[in-house]
Amino acid sequence: MADKIKVCTKCRLHENRKNAVPGEGKKDSKIMLIGEAPGKNEDLEGRPFVGRAGELLEELLESVDLERDEVFITNVVKCRPPNNRDPRKDEIKTCNPYLQKQISLIEPEVIVTLGNHATETLVGNRGMKKIHGKRFEYEGFKLIPMYHPAAGLYNPGLKETMKEDMRKLVENL
Repeated sequence: MADKIKVCTKCRLHENRKNAVPGEGKKDSKIMLIGEAPGKNEDLEGRPFVGRAGELLEELLESVDLERDEVFITNVVKCRPPNNRDPRKDEIKTCNPYLQKQISLIEPEVIVTLGNHATETLVGNRGMKKIHGKRFEYEGFKLIPMYHPAAGLYNPGLKETMKEDMRKLVENL
């Protein structure tokens, strides 16, 4: 799967990428974290969540005694959108079969959508203030929307809320 993603040219996002970012982690993980799209650092390294948001994500995982290598981390789209713009609907649609295949191969107990784009892609909901930390069903999987770690960087007051959502995640395992 990762090999196909790394050479994919199905949408315009491949035109400016340095590296596609298929995802990484434990292939039989109980937890699958899904973000929006790779950023600059992710594009350079070919790994998800390696910048400051990744550092906060690791801190949040550690707050509930989880390590990064115990979960599987990926994004809705696998290539960085230009100028860090939001992924477009057609790009999300084009990349969605890869995400669906990853979900079916990993079969996590809980899917965590990080931010509005991932949440909207899978369950159609937006508005983290109302839905973060709540449990949804997605094609037979438990799904918990959470704030994207970048939100905690821009609004440090959210960090405690994010840690509480992580505790809710662990309760759903």
